[in-house]
Amino acid sequence: MKMDLLKLGIVPLAALMAGCAGKAKKGENRPNIIVIMADDLGYGDVSCYGAEEIQTPGIDRLAEEGLRLTNGHCTSATSTPSRFAMLTGMYPWRVGASILPGDAPMLIKEDMPTFPKMLKQAGYATGVVGKWHLGLGNGNLNWNEHIAPSPNDVGFDYSYIMAATNDRVPTVYVRNGDVVNLDPDDPIEVNYRMNFPGEPTGKDNPELLRLHPSVGHNMSITNGIPRIGYMKGGKSALWVDEDMYSVFLEEAKNYVKKHKDEPFFLYYALHQPHVPRLPNIMFAGKSKLGARGDVILEADYCVEEFLKYLDELKLTENTIVIFTSDNGPVLDDGYKDMAEELNGVHRPAGPFAGWKCSPYEGGARIPMIVRWPEKVKAGTTSDALVCQLDFCPSFAALLEQPYEVRDGMNVLDALLGVAEEGRECLVLEGYGIDLWLKEGNWACIPEYTNRRGEVVGARLYDLEADIAQQYNLAEKYPERVKEMTEKLNGIKGY
Repeated sequence: MKMDLLKLGIVPLAALMAGCAGKAKKGENRPNIIVIMADDLGYGDVSCYGAEEIQTPGIDRLAEEGLRLTNGHCTSATSTPSRFAMLTGMYPWRVGASILPGDAPMLIKEDMPTFPKMLKQAGYATGVVGKWHLGLGNGNLNWNEHIAPSPNDVGFDYSYIMAATNDRVPTVYVRNGDVVNLDPDDPIEVNYRMNFPGEPTGKDNPELLRLHPSVGHNMSITNGIPRIGYMKGGKSALWVDEDMYSVFLEEAKNYVKKHKDEPFFLYYALHQPHVPRLPNIMFAGKSKLGARGDVILEADYCVEEFLKYLDELKLTENTIVIFTSDNGPVLDDGYKDMAEELNGVHRPAGPFAGWKCSPYEGGARIPMIVRWPEKVKAGTTSDALVCQLDFCPSFAALLEQPYEVRDGMNVLDALLGVAEEGRECLVLEGYGIDLWLKEGNWACIPEYTNRRGEVVGARLYDLEADIAQQYNLAEKYPERVKEMTEKLNGIKGY
């Protein structure tokens, strides 16, 4: 029996080029493309998405001048998988992607098609600045030598990234595969299994800490902050947490300045509001929500300043800027920073159920804004179902560039606001459970066995009537559960 790929949400390569009102025509200047991705920022953390306890004028400017998508998703409620999907157009569970330790090998294989590779083939300069969290090296990583593979081996011409995440060692920056400011006489050593003799840890030396852990985060100490993993050496290369916002902002600005006279792609991956939340003195104490609110203000400042710099370089009109987040929000994520106590009436996930890691809308429905003054009507909104997974094939269609697609779909017209419909369905995942399916107004989490070996029954929600997912309709509509489970299994088996 011939499988209906379109009904499974899978689009053959030939279909990518069809029906795109916003194609870049021959002779036109190809637009620059910038993806700004926040880290653990929820749908309800942004004032243009309804936040009242915090204001985000920089991000709001993008919405005022572009398209605000209200049904935009990441594929996964955790960082590594959603970033993998955005850069490859492939569901991350196909390669078993999960949250990576700081010494993990590169998750994206060098022979995989990627978003930046496609753009390089189209004549673009390609750069990444900020958080990576997709692994480095081949599994036997020596931080004191040139690191390969790195982002430069999967499509990026330039990379300036944190080595892992801001709560994991090593706490250093890596430029084009080399640790920045490393003194060869003070080599870096990293171990995720045991400490180095004589090195203090958060567990054994709490008197050295200025921020204490709530869960985990009790290993090596940098800047008075206990991290995940053990390291020693590399003192001249260690970052200062409170300065990270400006380091990445200046790198992003320098990148666009260098490439302002040619088409470029920049993936600007903010580290806020991920833990540890250590706002610069400019932002400390400026929100009502404690350190978490302060670093959201810091992230918004970065967006605002970066947009002003695009104006200064006269790049605004012909630059596509997408703002989004890697997954839903979280309050206590391992440090005692008063995020829960000071949250008050603020709703980080907006009206949705769930948080980071959860199999609910709040874990995967995130802010997504598209600004392109030449093509996208200012101040518009859309409830089309779209996903970061679709960026690769959609921009391939825009540039009439072939792209080997498996799971991503060409939703270019929805991203540009000229079509009301996006995807028919989307596979999503929480952390530590099986997959779930969103189709139209329905969300179905099939029966699965959790990590404790317990069978969790199927859940079905009508999101039009119950956006907060309070009422499980699985027993009322068993046939719909059956149909959606079969569709999910079909996509998994494709």
